[in-house]
Amino acid sequence: MSSKENNRNNLKKIAYAGVLAALVFIGTELHIPTAIGHINLGDLMILVSSYILGPLAFFPAAIGSTLADLLAGYPQYAVATFLIKGIMGLVAGVLLKRNAEGKTHLVRKLSVSLVTELIMIAGYFAFESLPFMYGVEAALGSVIPNGIQASAAIVGAVPLMYVKLFDKFQLSQQKSEVRGII
Repeated sequence: MSSKENNRNNLKKIAYAGVLAALVFIGTELHIPTAIGHINLGDLMILVSSYILGPLAFFPAAIGSTLADLLAGYPQYAVATFLIKGIMGLVAGVLLKRNAEGKTHLVRKLSVSLVTELIMIAGYFAFESLPFMYGVEAALGSVIPNGIQASAAIVGAVPLMYVKLFDKFQLSQQKSEVRGII
């Protein structure tokens, strides 16, 4: 690959990451009311970002989610959100490998989405269990709502991974996906 093509690919990755960070932010800010609170579409966008960007989804996941926390008035969650959501994007991006035909099977998409959402549930439980936050008993109260949000993300994201439009934008198939930009 020539230097010019490499620069163009890096620019594309940065642009996609920026747009996807904005979509993660918007998805997080769109609240869907439920009987026990609300859910948002931020995790759904993280999973879709991982499908498009591969491991580089760390950046839109971490940045979009953290900005949403800061602007919603939850600065105490900013560092935890940056790490938890960033790790979600990274892990999903690494695990959503395609086969020789460039496809990812349904079972892989479902299992990767489940693992990714379990990272979110466990991460926030661990953070909220800390003594300077709420403690273990109170943190247990967030497990079910986070599980509901995780389920909504999986149910919404996996079908979106089959939208042909996303295949056109997929960067994670390229060989120099991480090396060229980090």
